[in-house]
Amino acid sequence: MALQQHELQALQAYLPANTAGWVIDYMHSYKIHLKIKRERRTILGDYRPAHRGKPHTISVNANLNSYHFLITFLHELAHLINHLNMGHRALPHGAEWKAVFSNLLKKFLDAEVFPKDIAFAIIKSLQSPSASTCSDPYLYKILRKYDHETEKLLIDELNLGDHFKTDKNQEFKLLEKRRTRFVCEDLTSGKKYLFPGIYEVYKL
Repeated sequence: MALQQHELQALQAYLPANTAGWVIDYMHSYKIHLKIKRERRTILGDYRPAHRGKPHTISVNANLNSYHFLITFLHELAHLINHLNMGHRALPHGAEWKAVFSNLLKKFLDAEVFPKDIAFAIIKSLQSPSASTCSDPYLYKILRKYDHETEKLLIDELNLGDHFKTDKNQEFKLLEKRRTRFVCEDLTSGKKYLFPGIYEVYKL
């Protein structure tokens, strides 16, 4: 898979220093078409197998910080490798996928690519890596520290009784916490919804 010089330079802008070469090697080895997408609210990245002459496709959200971008790429690459190894028997986030993802992460940990706090959070989750970084609250919060400044807060940073709004301008009141989720009331309809603690909102 030939990449033009300007494409390589563009990719470097999304990745931690000195890691673009490794990512490009993966792209060549597995003939990956990488799509850098605008922010998607429900997913950080995805993988689609090669099909009818089209290459394997991995997409990653452009708004992620460089460490989060790399981890998300490796997450999707693990799906690709697991698909090649297991075929239709591959479970989306089963034991085989977890083993592949862990091995990919260890390579970058050994090279000390990540800051110490991110490395610690990754090591903590390696025994059973989550389906996504959003599914691992501790790792997600650490990665979020490296995002650009934002007015958004996580729901679990709010106090009970606080009002907040979502990206869709829906307004809610925080009522109570239930384990990792929070009961919130829609101020317009009065309906109650459960939000994960790492859901990003604007405090009112």
